[in-house]
Amino acid sequence: MPARFKDMVIDALDHHSLADWWCVAMGYVRKDVHEPPEDGWVRPDDWPVPIVDPDGAGPLFWIVPVPEEKTVKNRVHLDVFGDPEELLGLGATVVRRRDGELEWDVLADPEGNEFCVFAPR
Repeated sequence: MPARFKDMVIDALDHHSLADWWCVAMGYVRKDVHEPPEDGWVRPDDWPVPIVDPDGAGPLFWIVPVPEEKTVKNRVHLDVFGDPEELLGLGATVVRRRDGELEWDVLADPEGNEFCVFAPR
């Protein structure tokens, strides 16, 4: 049986802040994957943060805490439809602007993870 896509994982030093950033950037929300039991259990702060498309159309993302900063170019990245200027206003940075060779902008999230932004369909 061939492998099938399950979830997307993004590493982060500050996984809570980056989860919040991606929620705003993509219209996602945090997902409570473990309903708290009646004894008041709360998800530990150092656990990965799951975020989801509230409409159920997009994939589940896990924003995972890691101890090291990003140091090299991503070998896998996201492609999104959107307005690069809005994403820059949220704190993304420009890696490369669309030009005669590229029909998309390459941006990076606040922790440096690259992603490509295509004009909305």
